[in-house]
Amino acid sequence: MVEPSTPAPPREPVTAPPRRPAFDRRRAWLITAMIVAFMLINYADKSVLGLAAVPIMDELEISNSTYGMISSSFALLFSLSGLVVGFVSARVSSRVLLFTMAVVWAVAQLPVLFVASVPALVAGRVLLGAAEGPAASMSMHALYKWFPANLRGLPSALQISGAALGTLFAAPVVTWLITAFGWRSAFVVLAVTSTVWSLVWWKVGHDGPYGEDSAPGTRTRAPRDHAPAPRDHAPAPHDRDGALAPATASAPTPAPAPRERLPYRRLLLNGTVLGSIAGAFGASWALALSHAWLPVYLRTRLELTPGGAAAVISAISAFSLVLLLSVPPLVDRLRRRGRSARWTSGAPQGIAVLLAALAMAALPFVDGPAPHLVLLGLAFGGHAIVFPLHYMTASAVVPPVQRGAVFGVVAATGTLPGLVAPYVTGHLLDSADSPGAGYAHAFLLSAAVMLVCGLLALAAIRPERDARRLNPAPQAEGSKPLAQ
Repeated sequence: MVEPSTPAPPREPVTAPPRRPAFDRRRAWLITAMIVAFMLINYADKSVLGLAAVPIMDELEISNSTYGMISSSFALLFSLSGLVVGFVSARVSSRVLLFTMAVVWAVAQLPVLFVASVPALVAGRVLLGAAEGPAASMSMHALYKWFPANLRGLPSALQISGAALGTLFAAPVVTWLITAFGWRSAFVVLAVTSTVWSLVWWKVGHDGPYGEDSAPGTRTRAPRDHAPAPRDHAPAPHDRDGALAPATASAPTPAPAPRERLPYRRLLLNGTVLGSIAGAFGASWALALSHAWLPVYLRTRLELTPGGAAAVISAISAFSLVLLLSVPPLVDRLRRRGRSARWTSGAPQGIAVLLAALAMAALPFVDGPAPHLVLLGLAFGGHAIVFPLHYMTASAVVPPVQRGAVFGVVAATGTLPGLVAPYVTGHLLDSADSPGAGYAHAFLLSAAVMLVCGLLALAAIRPERDARRLNPAPQAEGSKPLAQ
C-alpha cells in the first residue's frame, strides 16, 4: 500500500523589492525655479514697507514707535500661522498650500490702496504676515518632495536664495517705483506679481515622489520609471529617501532619521531641533531689523540718497546670495564624504550667528563709511546660511511624514523676533537722547540676543546623536559610531 504523500507547504508569495522613486531631474528643477520665484516675491513683500518707510512716515506724520508697531504687526500671526499650517501640511498638498498663500499675499496689498492710514497699514501687514508665516517652511517641504536627501543642499540654498534675490532686486526696483510713481505703486506691482505666480503654480506645482506618506487627496507627480533591483544582484545601498548612497567604503554611516511617527514632544525637545530653532531665532532677529530699520538707518543716519540706500541693501543681499550658493553645496560634498552633520551643517549655523553678532556689536564704535559698510554686510548678510542649514539639521532627526509639522514649529518659534525687534528698536529710538544713541542701544541689544542664540546652536545641534536616540537600532559588530 502506497503511503499518501504529504502535501508540500504553500509557497510564500514572492514579493518584489520595494520600488524606489526615480529622480525626475527636469521636473525637480522646474519646481525649484518656481519656489525660488515664490521666495523672491515673499521677501519683496516683506521689504516694501521698509523701503517706503521714509515717505510713508512723512506723509502720515507717524513716530518711530508707531512705525515700529506697524512693522511688528507683520509678525502678529506670522508664527502662529506657520505653526498651524505646518500641522495642516500632513493632510493638505503643498500645491494647494502655496497657491493659497500667494493669493492672500496679493489681497494683503490692497487695504492701503483704498485708505492710506495706520489702521490700513496694520491690517495689510497682519494679513500678509499670516500668509507668509508658513511660506519658507512649506516651500522647503514642497521642494524636499522632489529631491532625495543627499541632493537637497543646493536646492535648499536656492530656495533660501530667493530671499536674497528678493531683496537684491526689490531694493532698486521698488525704490524706483516709489521715486517715480509714489509709494503706493510698489504695493500694486507686488499684488499683480503674486497673482501671476499663483496661476502658474496651480498649473505646474504638483507634489513630488519623495513625500513619503502623501496628504489625502494629493495628486503626486508620477516618476518616469520605477525599475526594481535585479534579483540576481544585491541591491545598492540607498538613503532613507531612495537615493543612491555615496559609494565611499571608509565613510561612516550616519544614523537615519526615524521613519515611523514619534510623539511631537520627543521630536521638538531634542537638542538638534532646539539648536536649529536657536540659530533661526538669532538670524531672524537680524533679518527683522534689516527689513524694518536698515533702509531708514541708511537714509537718516548715513544720509544716503534713496538710490544709494538701495545700492547698499542690494550689495548686502548679493553677499548673502554668494554665501547661500557656496556653503550648502560644500556641505553636500562633505556629507557625501562621510563628514559629521554636526560639523558640516550644525556648527556653521552657530558660527554665522556669532560672527553677525560681533559685527552688530561693533557698529556703534566705528567711524568712516568703508568699515561701517563692511560691518553692515556682516551683521545683516552673514547670517543668511542659517536658514537652509537649520532645515537640513532638523530634517535629519524627523520622520518624513512629520517633517512639515516640525518645519512649521521651527519656523514659527525661530521667527518670533519679527514681532519684537522692530517695535523695540522704534521705542529705543524715541526714548534715546539722540537717534545715534538709539541705534547704538538697538545694535547692542541685538548683538546680545544673537550671541546667546549662536552659542546655543553651536552646542546643541548634533544630528547623528539625536537620530540614534530617537531611532535606536542594534549596531553591527565592528561598526564605529559616527564622530560627534
